[in-house]
Amino acid sequence: MDSTSTERTQQGFYVRGRVQGVGFRWWTRRVGSELGLVGAVRNLADGTVGVHVAGPAHTVEAFAAELANGPPGARVDGIERFVSDRSLPSDFVIE
Repeated sequence: MDSTSTERTQQGFYVRGRVQGVGFRWWTRRVGSELGLVGAVRNLADGTVGVHVAGPAHTVEAFAAELANGPPGARVDGIERFVSDRSLPSDFVIE
């Protein structure tokens, strides 16, 4: 097994578009949990959704691809990615 499959990373995302009031946070928690990631998701005052997530690098990349599509009813116009150093819970939570 190569090191990229087990290398852990922590990333943050700001998701823009129609992402509040459409179940985006619940969907994000479900997808992250199903992928075995830990993290937190919350609505932000500017209408975006903020996500912090940690896990194997390849799994975080798969999660990022899911975020770019979003759940039915949502419209993702863009994602800003950043390195997150925030302390995260031991599961995936909605804040």
